[in-house]
Amino acid sequence: MISTRHEVFLIVAQQKSFSKASQVLYISQPAISNHIKSLEDYYKIKLFDRKGTLIELTTAGKVLFERLNEVKQIQDLTEFEISRLKDVMQAKGFLKLGASSTVALYILPKILSSFNHLYPNINISSLNRNSELVLEALLNQDINLGIIEGRIKFNQVDYQSFLTDKVIAVCGRNSDIAKKRNYQIKDLVGMPLAFRERGSGTMASLKYALEKNKIKLSELNIKVRLGGTESLKNFLIESDTLGFLPQRSIVKELKYGELFEINFEGLRIERNFFFIQRKGENNELNKSFIKLAQQIYNV
Repeated sequence: MISTRHEVFLIVAQQKSFSKASQVLYISQPAISNHIKSLEDYYKIKLFDRKGTLIELTTAGKVLFERLNEVKQIQDLTEFEISRLKDVMQAKGFLKLGASSTVALYILPKILSSFNHLYPNINISSLNRNSELVLEALLNQDINLGIIEGRIKFNQVDYQSFLTDKVIAVCGRNSDIAKKRNYQIKDLVGMPLAFRERGSGTMASLKYALEKNKIKLSELNIKVRLGGTESLKNFLIESDTLGFLPQRSIVKELKYGELFEINFEGLRIERNFFFIQRKGENNELNKSFIKLAQQIYNV
């Protein structure tokens, strides 16, 4: 088992602050300092460089942080595997997920509900970011399993196919664009557009589909960029612009006529979702979650 002082060290290193670590751990700042001093005395080397209120890991601190993360992961997985042998309902562990916005909002809740029912004693945390930031969190060991849109090439990451989803063009019912439902692809160039932020999986899929039709993003009349599917959806409902959204995210809005689907001849946009893990870390807890997700969505 990792000692208390090592647990404290991990939180301080993650928070990059003694005071923030104190808030996370609910212990006093002097107690935090004593734990770190005890470790530095034990290893006979500084673990943090202190610069006023800011702290940074020393070279020795980085080594310890990396090794402790490895040990903690092994510890958590061992607890899960052994406790599950006795009773699945009593299995213990920590599932640290990261998911792109569409997955987190419209796909993950159903999986998490079922997983929590099967494994009520598993602690679950979920990070909701765009695909690039989820990948970054995985590489930084902030999460152990991610679900992202598209395959971003990194040698340190294993990818496993999950779902395919459509991205469709939509506008609000009061937009002039809604007067027609079918357009030529060239008509897109002159339309007022509202898009997601750079780095989102939706934008990557749209960019790829447009380039296949010999249209560059730089040629388009992009009026607004918004962070997140929900903010873009709500903006499109109230505005006269056109946008592209995952079909799964606007089922109700299409059903009740708040948004209209607009078709462009020859434009087909699909996104592929992938599970991502650090290479060599396809552990039993991740496997259990992935298997359940595949069963729920029949893939």
